[in-house]
Amino acid sequence: MVELLNPILWHSIVAAATFFVLPTLGEIYAERSGILNLGIEGMVIAGAAGSYAIAYQTQDILLGVLFGMFIGGLLATIHAILTITFNRNQVVSGIGLTILGTGLSGLLGDAVVGKALKGIDSTPIPILKDIPTIGEVFFDQNIFVYLSFILAPILWFILYKTRIGILIRSVGENPSASMNQGVNVRLIRYLCVIFGGMMAGLGGAYLSLGWLNFWTDGMTQGRGWIVIALVVVALWNPLGAFIGSYLFGMFDVLQFSFQHEAIPFIFPTGIPPSVLKMMPPVSTILFLAIWGIILSQQKVKSIVGAPTALAKPFED
Repeated sequence: MVELLNPILWHSIVAAATFFVLPTLGEIYAERSGILNLGIEGMVIAGAAGSYAIAYQTQDILLGVLFGMFIGGLLATIHAILTITFNRNQVVSGIGLTILGTGLSGLLGDAVVGKALKGIDSTPIPILKDIPTIGEVFFDQNIFVYLSFILAPILWFILYKTRIGILIRSVGENPSASMNQGVNVRLIRYLCVIFGGMMAGLGGAYLSLGWLNFWTDGMTQGRGWIVIALVVVALWNPLGAFIGSYLFGMFDVLQFSFQHEAIPFIFPTGIPPSVLKMMPPVSTILFLAIWGIILSQQKVKSIVGAPTALAKPFED
């Protein structure tokens, strides 16, 4: 049986959850400003390939991470130009960028497939790492994990407790009213979308340099799409994104932990890998179905619904 209280298992869950935290935080800002970005999967995988390729060629991890963020930001800029400047369909643009990002990842990562590179080591935090169980799980991780601990509350504070956060939320709810108050709606949306793309690229860099420590085509396995779902689960709230990411990180890790578990009469010799691979997307669909029923209730919808202007074109 899988030992669910095993610190090693939870250490892996924290590492997996961090991947979801980073791009989800960025996508929340994009959607809060009114722009839906379905290109996250393409930005993540292009960021993963680009960061690994640059880090391998230069033997500089930091440069690789920065390049991954640049790639994500570049693709997001294309999305912003199409959807904000030219008012093109946000869904079509996002899907197109996922296709573009996937192709770009093959181009960038082709030369480093199967090439070994020492990734980012764990950096134990003195004193905290010695706390029984908790220290091993949370405070013996790498810098990306600690960054996620810091970013979630900071981005929540900015979004809900500062003037810039009020402006971001206002352009996502009623851009016309915001413009009449002198707010530069397009500029705020541009900044939020590009920030979201850079966070997606950072998530990709973490995937290839900080978590899995290799590059191969298709290594995201659709995790970028789960990020889109996570934004809804998180109720467009950075702290909700942090909590939800740990839920989906758990699903991601448990699919490997249950590989040798038998289910009497159904899988007596062990659960097939093909079934386990379905675990994250199926759990996402089920969770969204339940969550959708909850959010459809009028009282709940009025409090925690999606930004009113999300995915709607805006004319000056």
